[in-house]
Amino acid sequence: MRPFLKAPLTLHLLFSLLITLCYSSYAAASGICPQNRTTKNAPNKILTASNPIPKNAGNVQTGKRLFQQDAKPTACRMCHGIKGNGNGRLAINLDPPPRNFICTETMQVISDGQLFWIIKNGSPGTKMPAHIETLTDREIWQLILYIRNF
Repeated sequence: MRPFLKAPLTLHLLFSLLITLCYSSYAAASGICPQNRTTKNAPNKILTASNPIPKNAGNVQTGKRLFQQDAKPTACRMCHGIKGNGNGRLAINLDPPPRNFICTETMQVISDGQLFWIIKNGSPGTKMPAHIETLTDREIWQLILYIRNF
């Protein structure tokens, strides 16, 4: 009867290990949260601007296409990750790491205007490039609609 007493304990330990590994993988896959940054604020007129593009399926889909593949010089997903978690393929070499768009604590304090300013002008002290010549204002706002869906 003694081996039967050990079986539930062994199963419990294996289950606990599995839960720990899954949680650790999720934590690693979700990027740094919150992300403390000292990014310079956009000019007040832009900082307080609301997204002028209507949130509809077409605009969000265009933002997704830009994020996942069409933005140049590199698709946003390459640094920010397919799921927007800041763990893209190129993220490992970046300091500071790319913005984690799924971190509510970080994203709730960043206005649409601030996101617009950063995407358009880049972010000094990071590898975030300026898209002033590669994306139209409309495309940047569409990207923001998609980013806000993470």
